[in-house]
Amino acid sequence: MVMRDALSGQRNDAGMVAVLEILRQELGDRLQTGQAFREQHAHTTTYLPSQLPDGVVFAETVEDVKTVVKACAAHRVPVIAFGTGSSLEGQVNAPSGGVSLDFSRMDKVLRVSAEDLDVTVEPGVTREALNTYLRDTGLFFPIDPGANASIGGMTATRASGTNAVRYGTMKDNVLSLTVVTADGEEITTGTRARKSSAGYDLTRLLVGSEGTLGIITSITLKLQGIPEKIGGGVCAFPSVKAACDAVIMTIQMGIPVARIELLDATQIRACNAYSGLSYEEKPTLFVEFHGTDDTVSMQSEQFAMIAEECGGETFRWTGDAQKRAKLWKARHDAYWASRALAPHLNGLSTDVCVPISRLADCVAETHADIVENGFLAPIVGHAGDGNFHVLILFDDRDPADIERAEAFVERLNRRALSMDGTCTGEHGIGQGKMSFLEQEAGPALALMRSIKTALDPHDIFNPGKILRPQA
Repeated sequence: MVMRDALSGQRNDAGMVAVLEILRQELGDRLQTGQAFREQHAHTTTYLPSQLPDGVVFAETVEDVKTVVKACAAHRVPVIAFGTGSSLEGQVNAPSGGVSLDFSRMDKVLRVSAEDLDVTVEPGVTREALNTYLRDTGLFFPIDPGANASIGGMTATRASGTNAVRYGTMKDNVLSLTVVTADGEEITTGTRARKSSAGYDLTRLLVGSEGTLGIITSITLKLQGIPEKIGGGVCAFPSVKAACDAVIMTIQMGIPVARIELLDATQIRACNAYSGLSYEEKPTLFVEFHGTDDTVSMQSEQFAMIAEECGGETFRWTGDAQKRAKLWKARHDAYWASRALAPHLNGLSTDVCVPISRLADCVAETHADIVENGFLAPIVGHAGDGNFHVLILFDDRDPADIERAEAFVERLNRRALSMDGTCTGEHGIGQGKMSFLEQEAGPALALMRSIKTALDPHDIFNPGKILRPQA
């Protein structure tokens, strides 16, 4: 279970002393060892306990990254890449101590090619900063996980989010990486070409590796043209199943919806209170279409007919940018809105993903589980690709309540796996889902271990994540 997977690993104190001395000499004040810096680089946005690194390096160049990796490799000390710290499964924790490599100062846009619709950035560039930079080019980067995450962190965790149903996830939008390997050298994993049959696909291997195979130092991304027209709206439904049925029918009919998000009645109540809205407290779909005036109008009308057929209320949509921004701001604030429902409780945020045809079954059974066990646990989902999240609010000072919450997570993951789904659509494995990955991957886990050993023979890159440490 979650807490069991977050156990501390074996420390190398002598090696750590040696590494910190090397980094002080080589990097000066770019290395910080104060308690406050260390605490800031071990926080998690769920209830997993923080595990502090021994030092934090604020890298400014690729040479800084190489210096850290070479020192850590020589003395068998962990190095943990750090973007903005918005990951949800303990990916930035340091269970064996080590050096946290902060990329906030490597935040340059290195190159934009408007003609080729691509861009190369350093890993510390955030999603919002990139789109601000691109605004005058008529292009944008579409992956939107909600948080203003760094591009490096989004790549490392194979992020997706609200636009994934139309634009795909990070694995679909990364063309190439530069990566510092375990021997301290930098490699390039691909080119700017849109397709290639040249050798192993190292780019896809590194995307989603959560910093366990190498340290990403630059990312080349696909871009999209800013749509001529964007329309968005909301539609309430009598039940979660009815809302999911509308999602399934929309996708199966091939309507090119850009976003289609599910919020259950509890989540709507939370958003109303937190964001000053007045929606009916019913399961609701937030929907967005991209295109021309004509195509957006046509798609909205098609969706309205589907919603009506599935028992939905009137689909209210708008092309007004300010109203649409308010709508999606409320959606992106769903986590904090949910936490505000019971500020005295902690939150365990978890996600699964299932084939779209099983979404209604999985969400309905999960909702019934929540009701039957008396949880306060809002559901919100990127319903267009079968991915949904549950935030369980519980008392983390009460062992019995922790056990109840973790038992729910276990049931949810088993439910998704039984439906040919996955234990995580976008949160990643980190520390919190290693046991579920073992159930999902089966014998393929041994192959994952062999890849890890081949690329990181001394286990310095983010140890204790994805693969449970072996005795």
